[in-house]
Amino acid sequence: MLRFLKMLLTKQGLIFVLKKVLLPRFYKRYVVGNSLIEADVNSTFATRGCTSKNEQLSTKFYHLMLYYPEFAYVFFWRIGKGKTNKARLFTTDMNCKIFKSTQIAGGLMCYHPFASVINAKSIGQNFQFRNGLTIGNKGNDNAQLPRIGNDVTVGAQVVIIGDINIGNNVVIGAGSVVVKDVPDNSVVAGNPARVIKTLEND
Repeated sequence: MLRFLKMLLTKQGLIFVLKKVLLPRFYKRYVVGNSLIEADVNSTFATRGCTSKNEQLSTKFYHLMLYYPEFAYVFFWRIGKGKTNKARLFTTDMNCKIFKSTQIAGGLMCYHPFASVINAKSIGQNFQFRNGLTIGNKGNDNAQLPRIGNDVTVGAQVVIIGDINIGNNVVIGAGSVVVKDVPDNSVVAGNPARVIKTLEND
């Protein structure tokens, strides 16, 4: 008990308590009834291998917000409050930019969003990415932006540029430079990226 009280008196302890106070408000205002954020919560919780005593959405949300700053970054981006003091309370300096014009379906998950810039026309469900990702236009023309399908997983240091289509159920290997269309059910890698494997369609 004494150790717990000492922890509360530290700066970290006070921040933790403040987070716990804010989380139910966030949940009630932004999560309940929001299918995109609900999908983000469930996808991240399952992929991260998290466990809890119950399967309530609120429990999963609180856990991810407290212990996964990458998830908190996605959450505050979703609600358009990524630059606020409350967002900084839950996130570290991610140095990541997702353009407001980018439409991303539910299930968005990032492992390490550092040094990533995402400017796409659209991104489908269950998109996963890692650090150093660049998705952008060609020739500084926002009419030439990528469209990315469902269930796409992207490795670290990947570049996806131009008016191209990335299909569904695609894995893009680390360090790839993608400048041409990618078909469904593919693993691509290299510079320029090429199909190295075809996946079975579940």
